[in-house]
Amino acid sequence: MTLSSRSDRPWLQIAVAVLAVLMIGYALQVLVGASRDLRVTRSQVGSIPVTVYAPAGGAPAPAVVIAHGFAGSQQLMQPLATTLARAGFVAISFDFPGHGRNPLPLSSGLSDQQAMSSALLAALKAVVADARARPEVDGRVALLGHSMASDVVVRLGIEDPAISATIAMSLFFPRATDTRPRNLLIIDGEYEAGELIRQGLLTLSSHAGGHPEAGPTYGRFDDGSARRLVLARGVEHIGVLYARDSLDAAVDWLSGSFLQPITGHWRDRRGGALALLVGGLMLLAWSLARQLPILRSPSDGLSLPHRELLIDAGVPAVATPLLLWPLPHDWLPLLLGGYLAMHFALYGLLVALMLRRRGRALPSLNRVDWRTWRVLLAVVVACATSFGVALDHWVASVAPHALRLPLIAVMCAGLLPYFVFDEWITRGPQPVRGAYLLTKLLLLASLLLAVALNLYELFFLIIIVPVVVILFLVFGSFSRWIGRRTGQPLIAAIANALLFGWLIAVSFPVVSR
Repeated sequence: MTLSSRSDRPWLQIAVAVLAVLMIGYALQVLVGASRDLRVTRSQVGSIPVTVYAPAGGAPAPAVVIAHGFAGSQQLMQPLATTLARAGFVAISFDFPGHGRNPLPLSSGLSDQQAMSSALLAALKAVVADARARPEVDGRVALLGHSMASDVVVRLGIEDPAISATIAMSLFFPRATDTRPRNLLIIDGEYEAGELIRQGLLTLSSHAGGHPEAGPTYGRFDDGSARRLVLARGVEHIGVLYARDSLDAAVDWLSGSFLQPITGHWRDRRGGALALLVGGLMLLAWSLARQLPILRSPSDGLSLPHRELLIDAGVPAVATPLLLWPLPHDWLPLLLGGYLAMHFALYGLLVALMLRRRGRALPSLNRVDWRTWRVLLAVVVACATSFGVALDHWVASVAPHALRLPLIAVMCAGLLPYFVFDEWITRGPQPVRGAYLLTKLLLLASLLLAVALNLYELFFLIIIVPVVVILFLVFGSFSRWIGRRTGQPLIAAIANALLFGWLIAVSFPVVSR
């Protein structure tokens, strides 16, 4: 008996749905419980949304201002905020200009690095000034920044000698001197790019007699000369924010810098809870997909074999970055968004051209009826609601505001050609095992080739590759289940374009020109 026939059994679908609800319920309990016994307040510093996590009751305590990285938001920094607040510190997170729910665009973007850095630094200074004036803060402030913000917090730590400690996660540039910033902790993921780890070691070089190592603490806390590099085990650029080693190191470092004993040994464990939540939502989606109507039998699509896929998708994978290389791509006020829209659109159109030259059939709207649009609407609403609410609360800001609505429309239109023709060549009446994976690897290789050709302007695409992989795993599973059930790959293609376009447009920084 095949898996497909077994999955049609009602008892199995009910069992999977019940398991999914239990997984989701337990995950929500863990996620909601992370901020229990803390005073969480939200306010504005100018245009900057700020969230304060303070221990419930007690005397004023030192503050830790937490800054997110490129395409991030303050939700992404919650594991650190809740862990530090439970340890007795006042944790303050915020959204940089152009990020999250901050309606103010980021000045210039990559076209003027100095203007962009100045805007980020000004926002951090405003939040630090606000932190020092808060009644729950005793006047002492430390900084913590990830990725893009690691350079910003180091710069302010150097400029402001009253900053008690600086924690730079995934540090990009070794700006630190022997004495500034005070008490510098560098945290990198074990699987980060080797260059980032090398920069961290370089920062410690003079303190370690020219032979720095990860792990030992060099210097002293009392005079501000303490320096240390920690490699968080088993994680990369994003996972470092959730790693136990990162959370423990940050708490211990701030305790030493402020000469303040830790009030508890609690750590935020939302990494596992988020995995459980996503797993539960995916199981629920599988169960609900079995209830969709059958629209085409046999299924639409070409089901191309691997050899043909390597030609029809492989040639566009190489040609797309080469053709876009000399063209300007900063036409959209969304950092890197303009290039991504062009890359996906051209890639998809080149696949269509390859199919046409080889005499292959192309998808047609003539085969789409009102039932297809109704199912598409249901799929998009269900996915956007369930995953959108979960992401916006506990991972990243994805609720769009007015500034981003036209950007969402442009990104969805740009991504649509790729997803339409990718679904068309990989799905069908007899889908080839591994076909969808093969075309995604070709796309990632194409994006990496684009970065290699224009490293200065497209470097940050490397950072988001793990996120893109996760999205392909999740939404790729959805498209497989929906396509097999309905027999209409255009539903999954349009849904993927809408969901991917939305997530990119609400995550990447909005910039001014």
